[in-house]
Amino acid sequence: MKHHLTTTALVFVAAVLTASAAPQLAGDPKAKGREITAESIRRDAGFGDTRSEMTMQLMSGGAEVSRRTLRMDVLEGPNNDVGDKSVIFFQTPKDVQGTVLLTHTKILTPDDQWIFIPAISRVKRIASANKSGPFLGSEFAYEDLTAQELGKYEYMWLRDEACPEAGRQCHVVERKPLYENSGYRRQVSWIDTTDFLFRKIEFYNLEDRLQKTLTLSGYRSEGKHWRPHMLTMVNHQTGRSTKLEVSEIKFRTGLTENDFTEQAMERLR
Repeated sequence: MKHHLTTTALVFVAAVLTASAAPQLAGDPKAKGREITAESIRRDAGFGDTRSEMTMQLMSGGAEVSRRTLRMDVLEGPNNDVGDKSVIFFQTPKDVQGTVLLTHTKILTPDDQWIFIPAISRVKRIASANKSGPFLGSEFAYEDLTAQELGKYEYMWLRDEACPEAGRQCHVVERKPLYENSGYRRQVSWIDTTDFLFRKIEFYNLEDRLQKTLTLSGYRSEGKHWRPHMLTMVNHQTGRSTKLEVSEIKFRTGLTENDFTEQAMERLR
């Protein structure tokens, strides 16, 4: 899948659309859930690459604890069998400045992730068993920051109902990870019935308790490609939250495979 929390990811996570007509959906709930997700991916195909400037706010009890600035680059995979690649580079403050996260998203095999930590001045590979942990003290896990490729999940359409955003209708689709070492038993997504943008995702932990909720809003477009400019992840277990606000995003900036290597990470210092 090509949704990043910058989308994306970050997922990572974002969702996308074109103005094409709504597809004819299957009646079987499993097939319907997969087709709804596949349609959102189809509408975003061909974005090429993106570069986003972002602000991350760590919140506790409704108050800001820390504010960070970062850049996220994303390179689209050549087809649905090859995942997207991304680089997150922290610019401020000093305690995270120069930290770099590189992700090569896979389908069913473990995603490849590396982190450059300035304090030790070297690149470390992140073990697949550790990717459910929090990323630099935020409410986003490492696995939340990978592209959510279609083949990574099995799907089930649950129902249609009002979206979190007033005046819109959503498909509610459950997805269960097929890859190993996920920190989630399942996720439930609200996908707009008109534009097929993701509006909300609930994350359930391995005990099937609601752990986190991601809300995506402030969508803006460049041509057929849409991205959320505000992503808010709320942790229901701790009461903390993290906001990602996109201040600028550019498409087709000329990024190549050479910008998504371990060697490129060290050049960002």
